[in-house]
Amino acid sequence: MIRYGDGIRLNYGGFIPLSTVDWRGRSVCTVFFRGCPLRCSYCQNAAILAGEDLRDTDEIIDLIQGSKIAASGVVFSGGEPTMQKDALLVLARAAKKFGLAVGIQTNGLFPDTIDVLIRERLVDRIAIDYKTQWEGFTCAGEGAGLTSPNYKKNVQRSVEIAAAAFREKILPEFEIVVTVFYENAKYLQEISRMFGDIPLVLQQGEHKIPMVPGGVRNASAYLAEKQAGLGQYTPLTLAEIKTIADGLKRDVRIRTREIGEMAYNRRYLL
Repeated sequence: MIRYGDGIRLNYGGFIPLSTVDWRGRSVCTVFFRGCPLRCSYCQNAAILAGEDLRDTDEIIDLIQGSKIAASGVVFSGGEPTMQKDALLVLARAAKKFGLAVGIQTNGLFPDTIDVLIRERLVDRIAIDYKTQWEGFTCAGEGAGLTSPNYKKNVQRSVEIAAAAFREKILPEFEIVVTVFYENAKYLQEISRMFGDIPLVLQQGEHKIPMVPGGVRNASAYLAEKQAGLGQYTPLTLAEIKTIADGLKRDVRIRTREIGEMAYNRRYLL
């Protein structure tokens, strides 16, 4: 049996052998990387933000290879896949050898990893989950050595690298995903202008149980206060997100729990 991993291990978060929702227009398998330096109130995968489950990358490669019969690609998600650079590169190289397309879902905090993936032609799709100025996250997660001021600088570089490759037709697919709440809607016009012609997805946000950032002394009081605050807000409706999209004066995609994902064409007067 051919081995690809060279003994490199992955902090493993999970595996879906067949998914039709992780890559628009494709059936894929999805590998989740455990660990993320951010703590966002809306995270869908809070159970794998921390902890340790080390697996040999060859074990994960076998899972990917087993999905080839039905999948045309593999998506690496998390957690944060680009935080585990060596393991991600091993898995992406193996996937390419299997003839699979490779997609990355990332927060953009590790531009060097994104740069290597693009330079080695190891990635076909990148979706950057962009955080707005409002969102209550901390970079005090495990293993990253990052602080919140790093976020804007690192993500800006990741976007620049991916956008350049996208415009030069080196990267076939690239999009920015913004999770939308009542509280951050006012930032969306600025974000839309900042990213120009890069495809934009507005994703309906829903606050989950909050987590305690680093440096908080009274965790129970912090959680009680934050949990009480979450109850004041309900997710934006599809109609409300469409209204926000109209103000952006551009075509977007909208993603909600009710309808899944849809293309939404601008409805403003020129």
